[in-house]
Amino acid sequence: MTATQPVLSQRVQNLAESETLKMARMAREMRALGHDVISLSLGEPDFDTPDHIKDAAYQALKDGYTKYTPVSGLPELTKAISEKFKRDNHLDYRPEQIVVSNGAKQTIYNLCQALLDPGDEVVIFAPYWVSYWEIVKLSGGVPVPVYAGVDREFKPTPEQLAAAITPRTKFVLFSSPCNPTGTVFDRDELKAYAEVLAPHDHVYVVSDEIYEYINFTHEHVSIGSFPEVKDRTITVNGFAKGFAMTGWRLGYMGAPKFIADACTKIQGQVTSGAASFSQKAGAIALMSDMGPTNAMREAFRERRDIVLSMLEEIPGIHSNHPDGAFYVFPDVSAYFGKTDGQTLVQNADDFCDYIMTSAYVGLVSGSAFGDPNCFRLSYAASEDQLREAIRRMKDVLGRLR
Repeated sequence: MTATQPVLSQRVQNLAESETLKMARMAREMRALGHDVISLSLGEPDFDTPDHIKDAAYQALKDGYTKYTPVSGLPELTKAISEKFKRDNHLDYRPEQIVVSNGAKQTIYNLCQALLDPGDEVVIFAPYWVSYWEIVKLSGGVPVPVYAGVDREFKPTPEQLAAAITPRTKFVLFSSPCNPTGTVFDRDELKAYAEVLAPHDHVYVVSDEIYEYINFTHEHVSIGSFPEVKDRTITVNGFAKGFAMTGWRLGYMGAPKFIADACTKIQGQVTSGAASFSQKAGAIALMSDMGPTNAMREAFRERRDIVLSMLEEIPGIHSNHPDGAFYVFPDVSAYFGKTDGQTLVQNADDFCDYIMTSAYVGLVSGSAFGDPNCFRLSYAASEDQLREAIRRMKDVLGRLR
């Protein structure tokens, strides 16, 4: 090997670092320097996993469930997921159409690896979760953003969706409730999207519903429940958000059988099945008491209202009104071009860096999510932390002129 030959592949050189993980790393580094950092950058519930779910995992370990599992999931979990889809979503995925993975992120990676050839296009509603874009690129696909801003609550029109579809489109990808915006698409909006997609037989739909149980509208609607796209919808979900099980690494999807088989084939060569005792606990989570999940949802609703009321008191911040998840995604372009005499804020990246270095509050720039005018704030933190963080933000933003 000569000195001029790159060691790393072009693939990894073209891959962007996750901005959310980058900000979490920056927060750790600043804490190590002695600063009191409040990190509102990660999408992780601050609640503990409910005791009955942990107890199920303990029992599974005691019962010897410590061996390899079927690649697509333990039969009792795929059966529970099938029943959950019918119960909660009016979706008819048989157990053999379900694949359990090491988190919903792996589910999406499996799908992209199984479905995309170089040059295939994926229509992505923007703003979007940071990893959608990079996973599509990593799989050889071409991301095609369909953007809507804060004044439309980040909801693209059916006409925008129709205009984005080409003969190279392989699937449409979006989340509801949405990361990073908290947007929830209602029945009429999803019906309109389904009608646009109906005549395009070559286009599938990937609906990421990981935040399903953190929904303040009283109705979660799955696009796969509409007959126009029923047979072309892959529904992605998992346990991390609604059950506070981020570290358990457990996600799943329901899909047409040939796609489920293809994803099982991919997963079988990459990780094989998810952890046995996690899956045993997951089956209990879906089929037992939802009281703790509902309590978490109400706590998030209260925090959202606190955050929105405090952000309204800061001039120049134009916030959306999220109906789900645990994020707000305000537009801060009014601050672009302003300075405190030392730092010039030219974009959302500068804005978040300024807030981190001046207020010691960790946010994530909207540029990572496809909207360079905004930032994402996660209110998966205590009320005291949220109040203190926004108080600090208001203070340092008042220094900009």
